[in-house]
Amino acid sequence: VIAMPGLSSSMEMPSFSVLFAGLLFGGIGFVAFRYGRKTENWKPMVTGVALMVYPYFITNALLVYGIGAALCASLYVFRE
Repeated sequence: VIAMPGLSSSMEMPSFSVLFAGLLFGGIGFVAFRYGRKTENWKPMVTGVALMVYPYFITNALLVYGIGAALCASLYVFRE
C-alpha cells in the first residue's frame, strides 16, 4: 500500500444507492442545463448545475434522494 499525502486511509466507496442517485440526478441535471442553455433561461441552468454537483458532497443516501427530489420539483415549480 502506497501512502499518498493528503488522502485519508478511511476513505470508503459510496454505497450503490448513492452512486445510482448521483447518476440519475446528474443525468436529469445535464438535460435541465442543456434545456436552459438552449432556451436562454437561467433557472433550469442553475438547477441543472446544482443537480450535477451536489451528489459529490453528500454521502447519506436519504439526503441525496431528498435533495435531488427537491431540486427536480423546483424545475417544475419554477418553470416560466
